[in-house]
Amino acid sequence: MKRFISIVLVLALALSLAACGGSSKMTMGTGGTSGTYYGYGTILGQVIKDKTGIAVTTVSTEGSAANIQGIDAGNYQLATVQSDVLAYAWDGTRTFEKDGAVDTFRVVAGLYAEAVQLVTMDPAIKTVADLKGKTVSIGAPNSGVYFNAIDVLGAAGLSESDITPQYQSFADSADALKDGKIDAAFIVAGAPTPAIEELCTTNDAYLVPIDGDIADKLINAEGSFYTAYKIPANTYKNQAEDVTTITVKATLIVDANASEEDVYNLTAAIFDNIDSIQHAKAAELSIENATQGMAAPFHKGAAKYFAEKGVEVTAE
Repeated sequence: MKRFISIVLVLALALSLAACGGSSKMTMGTGGTSGTYYGYGTILGQVIKDKTGIAVTTVSTEGSAANIQGIDAGNYQLATVQSDVLAYAWDGTRTFEKDGAVDTFRVVAGLYAEAVQLVTMDPAIKTVADLKGKTVSIGAPNSGVYFNAIDVLGAAGLSESDITPQYQSFADSADALKDGKIDAAFIVAGAPTPAIEELCTTNDAYLVPIDGDIADKLINAEGSFYTAYKIPANTYKNQAEDVTTITVKATLIVDANASEEDVYNLTAAIFDNIDSIQHAKAAELSIENATQGMAAPFHKGAAKYFAEKGVEVTAE
């Protein structure tokens, strides 16, 4: 009798987990451990697991392009990416020009603004133009950060050859700034960004505005993914005023072959539980923000959820 009861309990548990998607496992590609992707992705993964039973494992990666390639290779099923890099992949441009377009992912939702942050400790650097002749970290080659940096430099009348470029991660950039090995660094992430927070807390670091004609050129360019953004005063230590810059959008994507049920459930888990997501960027979660400005189609599971909220999106 005890053995029979045990078998019944095991079967009941299995059925319960299957009903809420508990039999599913997903690996989520994020970014470096000093960036927003990793911390926020870890929290989202836990919320998804708690609310749906889908076992999400969050891993640190080299960022957007690597995450899309990881989904294409079958290594990841979820990932956080920049909206501009997402477009490059879908259209087969820039980072993906050599290997061609990637269509093995679908959009789940836009998450939050990713500010293009230019950080320095050099008091002589007050504008983007002041980077000429300086040693500047511009992110990994062909990464989203790299192309954002190239775009900003170009709008200021500079090119990669006008600086001494370094191709570093957020954490390495912060260390190099502290050690005096570089003069400035581009960091594209949700503000506050851990690497910049740590830097500003222990050093006289500050953000350089990306505004005026430079911002206008980027925002108004044909096919632009940039929008204007203000990093509020006191986001970082000793930041007394708002800092104007530009932004792209952090976006959650999923393997195109993921089940409609799983993607519906994980989308609902996020947007039905915004108040329980303990991260500063959760304040930017909304149905409107989640569904606008995407260059690739949504997953049918996400589209089903948004349709129930009164918003239709293009899905495949």
